[in-house]
Amino acid sequence: RGIALQPLFKMFYSSSKVGDPRPGQPYKGGNFCAFLPGNKEGQKTAMLLKKAFENGLTFQIKSCNGEERVTWGLIPHKTSWGGGKARNGYPDAQYLREVCTVL
Repeated sequence: RGIALQPLFKMFYSSSKVGDPRPGQPYKGGNFCAFLPGNKEGQKTAMLLKKAFENGLTFQIKSCNGEERVTWGLIPHKTSWGGGKARNGYPDAQYLREVCTVL
């Protein structure tokens, strides 16, 4: 596996805004973790993911069982240390190409 970068996102409880499913309603945050290879391509991807996060593209608010909560958005992330592509697992040989296409 080699060295891996592990970005951690802490999303706090807050209120949704215009454009979210139920504006003004409180939503539940959470901790979100992802994995990237610790090489030059992984670092480049980390910078692109940071820009996406700063522009509000990484997460979305969804309604789940009547509760609003933060979930991953449409940008794919490797969210587990194993399991391969089928389980959003790291490593995945095609991931960097796929995520850079989306970004």
